This record gives sequence, structure tokens and C-alpha cells, in this order.
Amino acid sequence: MADSIPLNPVRKNSKRIPYYNSARLSRYSLEDEPSNLDEMPLMMSEEGFENDESDYQTLPRARVNQRQSGLAWFLLGGWKVLCGSCCDCLAHICRRKKELKARTVWLGCPEKCEEKYPKNAIKNQKYNIITFVPGVLYQQFKFFLNLYFLVVACSQFVPSLKIGYLYTYWAPLGFVLAVTMVREAVDEVRRYQRDKEMNSQLYSKLTVRGKIQVKSSDIQVGDLIIVEKNQRIPADMIFLRTSEKAGSCFIRTDQLDGETDWKLKVAVGCTQRLPAVGDLFSISAYVYAQKPQLDIHSFEGNFTREDTDPQIHESLSIENTLWASTVVASGTVIGVVIYTGKETRSVLNTSYAKNKFGLLDLELNRLTKALFLAQVVLSVVMVALQGFVGPWFRNLFRFVVLFSYIIPISLRVNLDMGKSAYGWMIMKDENIPGTVVRTSTIPEELGRLVYLLTDKTGTLTQNEMIFKRLHLGTVSYGTDTMDEIQSHIVQSYAQATSQPSSGSATGATPSRKTQASGPKVRKSVSSRIHEAVKAIALCHNVTPVYESHAGVNGETESAEADQDFSDDNRTYQASSPDEVALVRWTESVGLTLVNRDLTSLQLKTPSGQILSFYILQIFPFTSESKRMGIIVREESTGDITFYMKGADVAMASIVQYNDWLEEECGNMAREGLRTLVVAKKCLSEEQYQDFENRYNQAKLSIHDRTLKVAAVVESLEREMELLCLTGVEDQLQADVRPTLELLRNAGIKIWMLTGDKLETATCIAKSSHLVSRNQDIHVFRPVCLRYYEHEFVELACQCPAVVCCRCSPTQKAQIVRLLQQHTANRTCAIGDGGNDVSMIQAADCGIGIEGKEGKQASLAADFSITQFKHIGRLLMVHGRNSYKRSAALGQFVMHRGMIISTMQAVFSSIFYFASVPLYQGFLMVGYATIYTMFPVFSLVLDQDVKPEMALLYPELYKDLTKGRSLSFKTFLIWVLISVYQGGILMYGALVLFESEFVHVVAISFTALILTELLMVALTIRTWHWLMVVAEFFSLGCYLASLAFLNEYFDLSFITTWPFLWKVSAITLVSCLPLYIIKYLKRKFSPPSYSKLSS
Repeated sequence: MADSIPLNPVRKNSKRIPYYNSARLSRYSLEDEPSNLDEMPLMMSEEGFENDESDYQTLPRARVNQRQSGLAWFLLGGWKVLCGSCCDCLAHICRRKKELKARTVWLGCPEKCEEKYPKNAIKNQKYNIITFVPGVLYQQFKFFLNLYFLVVACSQFVPSLKIGYLYTYWAPLGFVLAVTMVREAVDEVRRYQRDKEMNSQLYSKLTVRGKIQVKSSDIQVGDLIIVEKNQRIPADMIFLRTSEKAGSCFIRTDQLDGETDWKLKVAVGCTQRLPAVGDLFSISAYVYAQKPQLDIHSFEGNFTREDTDPQIHESLSIENTLWASTVVASGTVIGVVIYTGKETRSVLNTSYAKNKFGLLDLELNRLTKALFLAQVVLSVVMVALQGFVGPWFRNLFRFVVLFSYIIPISLRVNLDMGKSAYGWMIMKDENIPGTVVRTSTIPEELGRLVYLLTDKTGTLTQNEMIFKRLHLGTVSYGTDTMDEIQSHIVQSYAQATSQPSSGSATGATPSRKTQASGPKVRKSVSSRIHEAVKAIALCHNVTPVYESHAGVNGETESAEADQDFSDDNRTYQASSPDEVALVRWTESVGLTLVNRDLTSLQLKTPSGQILSFYILQIFPFTSESKRMGIIVREESTGDITFYMKGADVAMASIVQYNDWLEEECGNMAREGLRTLVVAKKCLSEEQYQDFENRYNQAKLSIHDRTLKVAAVVESLEREMELLCLTGVEDQLQADVRPTLELLRNAGIKIWMLTGDKLETATCIAKSSHLVSRNQDIHVFRPVCLRYYEHEFVELACQCPAVVCCRCSPTQKAQIVRLLQQHTANRTCAIGDGGNDVSMIQAADCGIGIEGKEGKQASLAADFSITQFKHIGRLLMVHGRNSYKRSAALGQFVMHRGMIISTMQAVFSSIFYFASVPLYQGFLMVGYATIYTMFPVFSLVLDQDVKPEMALLYPELYKDLTKGRSLSFKTFLIWVLISVYQGGILMYGALVLFESEFVHVVAISFTALILTELLMVALTIRTWHWLMVVAEFFSLGCYLASLAFLNEYFDLSFITTWPFLWKVSAITLVSCLPLYIIKYLKRKFSPPSYSKLSS
């Protein structure tokens, strides 16, 4: 099934060609009925996203990007684009990529390789020892806020610009940088350790002198590597030999394509037939492999043995490959390495992690630029009022430094500490156990999401199929009536064995007798059930595996030897979980698959008798044919039967006329079941021989081989006898439906991205209620995306649900970037397998689920959860709180800086525009830290609504995506508050001060501290006991420190009544009006959340 996925390799500078031929066009129908766009989910089907980078870059997006031009464009960020382009150009020149080429690889002779291939080492680190410090500093100082503080701090080394003590500027900046570097260093060391562990794994390498142990990172192209059972495959290899007698083995690909089912791989026939492993060095052979490419589902190559006459040529396909990062599930395999390191399929399909920055950080960055502009304007006004006398340029810079507290450095510290606090709260939440926060920089993003892109298998579903329904046309059996089927099977085989004819032991005799008596006589229900169950037990690609025997040559061999088909040790493996569910069901009703190899299979009847069948031909499932078939010959009777099962759309025209199939398929689909139609056809020996000759001839043809083979098989697929219709349920994860409904009500648009086929994706979309029963589904062809990208995405974004099928890992990431480019909204990706890593890293916020597909997704994600249902609480409660709290904290810290800068401006303007600081040394450091830090930081404990209320009314989340908690409007309100309070505090102190300047400082500074504490109390919406402690602790610290601040305060004055009443009066005037305004606003124009909480 995997090799049927048509994905194009990357083509550089390719000319566009008509991608869809007429045969394929007929498969896609676009409904012409007029339909309301809001009720129209969208399915992007099959090859929906090609890995065609040239197409991807030459689409109509160009006109979107050309709207801004000229000087405005340059000032609004064009300079960044130009700088970025120059840097990219230089980087490209410095590390020009080597062109990928096809190669000839000689078995066991790496030295014969014509070119130098990349080292087979895994590297996930962002920096090395040399680039670490410059890299981290660049990441910090590319933010305007930090760069600004660096310039201000450096200016204090110039004597004429020095305003205060050096430590007041360098200590906070040094603290911020130290914390950031330690955090980055810890992350980097962890990444290095993980890489080292993977690169140090030991493998056995075959050489002329025997086996030697090599590290994974030392493996080269051409090496012969032995990989044991349950061992990771270290590089892309061609499968040469296996210990399994059948010449095939199973591999687990969950870390590559996200599918938990095992894939069957076949060894190259020429090397598998060699008597001993050592003979690989006695032959002269090579593999010709195509150039490395992204597509994990296709491969073209040839195997050639030169030392025979004539030379042996074997074509190689995807079933002969072992891709890196997959795991051997059965037996021991030997392969020749063809691609290493950066050229392996898994690395080519992995996008590297980017440094993620939250939208809130970018908004605060914009506000700090606005504040800087205000600061410069204020400084120019001050110098202008001085009359530009003397060294006015130096005075201008002194004023800029003097007003530098408008932009507080504590903003970065407070926000980073706040983010760490939110992460700790998320991990300690008992309602979402096992949640891990891996990226502490973006918790606020959880409160701003508009698009949620989710994987299907293992994320929305458990990937556990359960057989639910068997329909025979006149009678239907559900889970509660399966015991009836079992009794019919037991009875049927009991009758068969009691009859004297040896041929009847197969159980086929009763049905043949019925047919012989006359074609129009209806079969009994018992015989129809028996035929249906037998067909399901035979028509599949499932292999039973026995774990009890530890023999090197596998379980099958030992099982054949002693016929020890123990039920306890048997597990089934197949490329589709549907097939495993069907075979498990036949076992539960009495007909058990006990053994299978490439040429035969055995079933066990309820009485314990073994029935043997030879597999003559097998026609695997493909996404084009939507069906699979098998021709078997019964050992005891020699009867040849062609069994087929497939999707109803494919089988309806193949089976004999009936009046129930279409209706029952519709009924099962409405229940969310995956349906399969089962049919059979008995063949005579002459019919089969004729078919086999034509089939073999078609397989040898060079031109149009696929079409000719399909035509021969189709000649058999006529007037087949319809046996039954099966319904299998892919169980959804717990509470998926209510969670998806919650997210939809919160205004989040959900896109499902899956590697599965269209029919399966549609079925899950319906059963999970991603698409409601009454909504139309429209299937779009890739041509929409290739040539009308902008229009297509505009249309897709208006749909309530979008499903993208047949997505490779890289394509999932491309869809995320497409949304980011065209909508500018925040995206979140959630998945559970290695194939989801690229998507998770590309999204603004990545969530990984620890599931059956391993931990790769959860390790690469920003947040890791254990179940899909936890995402509801993570977004509605923690996302909301993180965003609201950070918005309040950021604006309050800015207010704290603006109020003191306003006081400085008033002070300077009254005292002849002197560039002299109002508060110096410890007062400034204390104001930003010990006196106000704890109450301000306690805002991270504030919440506007209770968690239960946020989950009950998800509509509250919609308000957050509009970004109203932190906008230019709210910012201007805080600016006005700061100007008002700063003016009142300074003018009040100047009006009420007595004879000495030190009294002005004492009165104004004390009133300032009290005002800040009261403003925190005014901002808080829900009190927490720690907030009260913080308020009183800060006040106590200030009062206690007065005794030591003789340098700044007159102790004899601050203990008098005049001081107390003056401070109280100024504080009252600065805060009381704001309390009154807040009360009136809540009474006459309350916010939506307060209506609910009341």
C-alpha cells in the first residue's frame, strides 16, 4: 500500500507539465451544487501537496508581497528583508550545497565510491563551542529592547554622559544575559547528549575478515551492515539477506511515516539465495541507486551481478529498501548502505527547529519602539526649551539616558520569570497529568491560536481497529450476535469432518452440493456465513508471528516443524490495521490463521484441524485500485478460488447485481465504520493457466507495464459472487468529539493532515464530528494549489474544516507555512509520530502527544501531553491565563517606568531644564526591585474567570485572538494614567515641600511606592493569599530600609505628622479617581467575563 502513493521528487527549474491524465481526472469530482461556504468542509486529496519547490516559489503569492513599495516599505521592515537577503546570499556562497546525484554502490567496497558522501552522524545542536556566545548574544540583541539597554549601559563609560552609578545599568542587563545563556547552555548540552547517544550506537559490519563493530556515525556508503531484531536501521540500505527462511522481514516505520503497522520488506533474490553470508564478498555485484530525494514511498534502482554469464539484473523497488530510523521487527537483516547522514530519507524529511517568539513579545517590542520615540521627542523638547545653548547635543544624550526608565529593563526579566511560572503551573495541573513544557518562551501563544493542525492516526484515533458488523444482504450481525456466527462455523466444520469424503474436510463441500442441485436455489444462512468467514480469513496480507521461540531463524520455521500454533504467543502483523482486525475476528469466531509465508498459508478450524492453501497470486492494495485480491489453491481438493475485497466504490461494478450493497454501505458509513466488500470467484484449472500466461507476459513488457498488468487482472474481475460487507471501527481517542466541539466553539479552525487515503480520512472526519452529518464535502485537485495558491487558501480558510490527505512529513510543514504566510494568524500543530516533527516545529506552537508511535514528536514539541482531550484545558485555561497575565504584567511594568520618567520630566522642567537625576543610586535600583517587584510579579497569579467557567464558555477564547488585552488602545490608557499620576506626585510634592530639597525626594518617593502598591491592588481581578503577602512584604521592606537611607532622606522629617498627611494626601489624589472610574466602568460597561462570574 505504501508504494502506491504518487509523490513527485523535487525538480529544480522544472517546466510545468499537465500532472493529471484523463484516467486520473475521472477519480476527482467537484460538486457543482451551490453550497454555502460556511457549511463546506474541504478535502485536499491524494497528491495534494507536491514536493515541487520551483512551483512552490513561483505562485501568485508574488502579487501579495509586492503591495508595499518604496520608502514606506523600507522603513516598515524592508531594511530587515534586505539585510536578511544579503546574509542568506553570503551563507549560500559560503556553504554551497553539493548537487545530489545518482550513484553506483559496490557491495562491501566503500573505497570504490567515486564521490565523497556525507558522514552518517545525527546533529540537532543549534550552536558549537565557537558560535555559542555570539549566537546567543545575537538572538538577545536582535530585540530592540535589549539592544537599547546595551547602548544606554555602554554610554555610562563616557564621563560627560554619566548620570548615575554603573551598577544601576549593568547589573540588570548582566542578570538577564546570564539567565538566558545558562538556559540555552542547558538545552544545548541535552541536545548534544541525545545526539551522542544515537551516534555511538554500535552495529556489526561485514568485512572480508569477518564481523567488526562500528559506531553509527562511522558507517559509510557501500558498507555491509547487520541489523538485529528491534535495532534501529542506521542509514538508508538495500535489503540483501535475512535470517527468515521466507526471504522477507517486517520493519516498523512509525518514526518515519507515523504508521504503527509493520511493513513487509523483501530481500534481493540473488543475494538471498547465496549459501552463506560470507559469499557476499565472493561475488562481484553493485547497486545502482537514484539520487537522494524526499519521497519515502518510492525508490528506483537496479541490482547487477557481473561475475556470471550472462549477468544477473534485478530491478529494485521500495520493497527492497530499509530506510534509516525504521526498526527491524523480525529476524536479522543484512543490507548495503546507499545513503548516509544528510542524504537519508528521514533527514531530508526533517525540518530544523527554529527559535520561536511569541506574538506578545513582538507586540511588546513594537510598544517599546513607540516609547523610545516618545523618549527622544521628550529629550528634544527639553533641549529646545533650554534654547539649544552650549553643548546641546551632549545634553540631548544625557536627557535620553535620564528618561531611559521609560523603557524598563525589568520588563524582560519579569516576563521571562512569568513564563517560567506559567510552565510550572501547567506541569503541576492535576487535571492534565503528564503534561511537560519544553519551551518556556511561548506559553502565551496557547491563548492566541486561530488554526489547529492535527494528525489523524494516533492523535485523533487510537489506531486500534475493532470488527463491528458483518452484513450478508438478508441478515446483519453486530458485536452482540457474534456468538451466532461462531456456532454456525463450529456446526459447518463439524458436518464437514463427519462426512466420509476426504475432500469435504475443507468445508467447501456443503456449498458445492447446494450449487450442484441448481443455481437458483438459495444457500442456507449457515453456508453463506461459512463462505464469508473463510474468504475474510484468506483474503489479506497478514502474517502471524510467534514470540515464544527464540531461534535465530524466526518463529515460522519452528512453528512449521512441530505444528505448535499456540494461541497465547501469536501476534498478527500487516501493513494495515484493518486487515489485522478482520483476521482477529475470524480467530474469535473459530477460523484461525496460524501460519503464512510467501507461497502458502494455513488455517485452523474450531476442531483443531489444519487447512493448507497455496498462494498462487496476490494483488496488493493500491490507492488507485482501492482493492486487493488473492488467488489460492486448496491443498486437499485442488480447487482454485479468486477472493477479492475492497472499497464499495471499486467493488460495486465488479460483483453481480444486488439491491442492498449501496444502501448498507451508506448506513455503516453514517455509523463511522470503515467498510470493505468481500467477493469470490471459482476458477477452473484452464481458466487459471490462461490467466497466468497472460499475467506473466504483461509483467515482462517494457512499455505501459502497469496498465497491461491491470488490464489482465481486470479480465478476472467480472461477475464475482458477493459474499458479505464488513464494518470495522477505528476507535477514537477518549473525548475527541467533545474536545473538537469545544475548540470549534472557541473559534479555532481545525485542519486534519494525514498520510492516509481520502476514504479513511473522510470516515474519521465524520466519526469524530470534525465534519457534521449535514455538511457537504468537496474534493479539490492539487492543480488548485499549484497554480491558484492565494485564491485557494482564501477559500480554504473560510471553510469550517479542512482535511488534507496523502501528506508526507515535509508537506505537512509546508501547509503550516502556507497558513502563516496567507493569514498572519497563529497556528498550532499537534501530532504523535516522527512524521509530525516537521509540522510541529514549523507551527507557532507545537504540541506533541506521547503515544504508541514513540516519543519523537513529544520531544520535538513545545508542549507535550498524554491525551488529545488535554488540549482543551491547556488552551482554554492555561493559554487564557498566560496571555492575560503577561499582558497585564507587561503593561504594568511599563507603567512603573513611565510614571517615574514623568516625574523626572516635571522635575527637570521646573528646575531650569537641568539634566540632573531626581532619584539616584539605590533608590532607583530599589524602586525597580525590592520595593515593587513582588506585588507586580504577583500579577502572574491573577485570573479573570475560574477554570470551570473558561471550559464551560469556550466562546470567551474568541476575544483573546483579537489581542485586546495588549493593544495600542490599552497602552495609551496606561500612558495617560502614568502621566496623570507622575504629574500629581511631583507637583504635589513640590507644592507641599517645606524648605529643603531632600523633603521633596522623601515625600514624592514614598507617595510613589504607595501609589504603585495601590495600583497593583486596582489591577488585580481575583485575590490570592500570596498577593496580599507580597503587598505587605514590599511595604515592610520599604519602611525598614528608611532607617538606612540617611543619604537620601531626612530621618527627623519622615517621622513627623506633616510628612504622613502630605504623603497620604498626594497618594489619595493620584489613586482615588482611578478607583472611581474602574467602579463606574464595571457597573455600566462590564467585560463579558465579569457578566459570567457574577
